[in-house]
Amino acid sequence: MLPSDAAMKIYESEFPVTVKETCFGLIVSGAKDDVQILVEQIRQLDKNHIFVKDRGFPPGDERRCRASRGGGPRPGFHFLREEVEMLPAIGAALDELEAKECVTEKCKKKCRLKTSDLKKSY
Repeated sequence: MLPSDAAMKIYESEFPVTVKETCFGLIVSGAKDDVQILVEQIRQLDKNHIFVKDRGFPPGDERRCRASRGGGPRPGFHFLREEVEMLPAIGAALDELEAKECVTEKCKKKCRLKTSDLKKSY
């Protein structure tokens, strides 16, 4: 599901909210109850791959707006970019849990991979 697909569903819902599409997804602002209902509805479309994060400041707030700060990345931008890169792996893990498949654990200590084991996998 693309952010534009989720935005279209929000527009179709006729809730009095504002939707802004960004490079990271959507920003939905409005009355708290309306936003919560919409989030629940939209997450049901693809619950393991749609993630929600509360925004600390409303869109256009001068404390975060790059135009009033003189340009450059917003505070927290680099951390947000790192979080977004992890989301596909988190979604895949949630899919595995939902399918009740065995989730593989990462080796807790560093160990060398044997050449024979590598050759077996091919």
